[in-house]
Amino acid sequence: MAAVWQQVLAVDARYNAYRTPTFPQFRTQYIRRRSQLLRENAKAGHPPALRRQYLRLRGQLLGQRYGPLSEPGSARAYSNSIVRSSRTTLDRMEDFEDDPRALGARGHRRSVSRGSYQLQAQMNRAVYEDRPPGSVVPTSAAEASRAMAGDTSLSENYAFAGMYHVFDQHVDEAVPRVRFANDDRHRLACCSLDGSISLCQLVPAPPTVLRVLRGHTRGVSDFAWSLSNDILVSTSLDATMRIWASEDGRCIREIPDPDGAELLCCTFQPVNNNLTVVGNAKHNVHVMNISTGKKVKGGSSKLTGRVLALSFDAPGRLLWAGDDRGSVFSFLFDMATGKLTKAKRLVVHEGSPVTSISARSWVSREARDPSLLINACLSKLLLYRVVDNEGTLQLKRSFPIEQSSHPVRSIFCPLMSFRQGACVVTGSEDMCVHFFDVERAAKAAVNKLQGHSAPVLDVSFNCDESLLASSDASGMVIVWRREQK
Repeated sequence: MAAVWQQVLAVDARYNAYRTPTFPQFRTQYIRRRSQLLRENAKAGHPPALRRQYLRLRGQLLGQRYGPLSEPGSARAYSNSIVRSSRTTLDRMEDFEDDPRALGARGHRRSVSRGSYQLQAQMNRAVYEDRPPGSVVPTSAAEASRAMAGDTSLSENYAFAGMYHVFDQHVDEAVPRVRFANDDRHRLACCSLDGSISLCQLVPAPPTVLRVLRGHTRGVSDFAWSLSNDILVSTSLDATMRIWASEDGRCIREIPDPDGAELLCCTFQPVNNNLTVVGNAKHNVHVMNISTGKKVKGGSSKLTGRVLALSFDAPGRLLWAGDDRGSVFSFLFDMATGKLTKAKRLVVHEGSPVTSISARSWVSREARDPSLLINACLSKLLLYRVVDNEGTLQLKRSFPIEQSSHPVRSIFCPLMSFRQGACVVTGSEDMCVHFFDVERAAKAAVNKLQGHSAPVLDVSFNCDESLLASSDASGMVIVWRREQK
């Protein structure tokens, strides 16, 4: 199926859960029929511009009917981008300052529409108890997922044809983070311990480095795209965070860490990109207003160690932070004020640094299963279930990888909701990229990509999973091309 029609189907599937909530059979039949019609249309040879116009209109109409949806690090409902695209992130920052309560109200409605973690856990408890160990999807037959995957297996879906391109502009210095732009197939950015950030374009061929963002005086530890991709925020070992315009690469603002400490990680608040959360080497988490450059009142909290990883849930009301002492803290985030309230603490393993946290509200297309993916230098990738509204975590299962000292990261596959099964991807110190099926009780490994010559630190899918980028400790970034079925 043509890429645009796949995106249309993805939008339909994301909103399908809100159609006739008491008649799941209808939802399955609906998405099957949509898949069939879109496959037929893909063969009709409609002009690309017409297809894109249909995608925009479809996204807008569904967004107006059911409200916007967002999932950090996933293929978001396209309408969410369209609704916001006419105004930049910096425009929305000013609105938030004028009327912060309004945003809180929007976030509240969105949270209610998705339902609470605790209620969902109660509804699914009986089903979970009857399923074999390691199984996470409360439905025995994911008909809609199979229809969208074309009845192919997870191994076939994640077969790769080889390397699409290799970027080596940061050679000899580690690239701790690589990220595709949100809802984008061909824009990629990576940061390096050489103190710079590269913005890359994969199409038209050959792939090129569009620009290199320079200004940090020490290594860049982390960065994040804003929801509309118009700005990036970066954190550095030079104790500053910088705001960059992606269009021309200029530095909009430099913000010093409130504690004057090395900044180790950052993440945007998913609903209000005016607020960015950073973690530093003095064990503190700070909520920063990037339009004023100031720390938000009540938006700071102390952990037990250096803060290495941060992740919000999709509505932006729960924040998890991991430190180098092996602890993961959950915080309640006040949507109106940016205030943090410490809720729960989990000791993953005493003394084992938590290097990556990735949150996901939906693991399967057909059942909500809030989950957290964690790397913690235990030579295991850990999958946790979020069991209540305070972010309490319960270990589901683990997957074997090599990680004892490097800051390895992992992700949920962005279109895993639309496939048969559910897949996660992680870097590893064995210089490979590993894919695991979180539903498969035995032999969970789906694929392994080999080509790096140093520990793989980070991985990132583009929005339609046609490309995967991975970065390593020697500064190499490899873009892998998935086989088209």
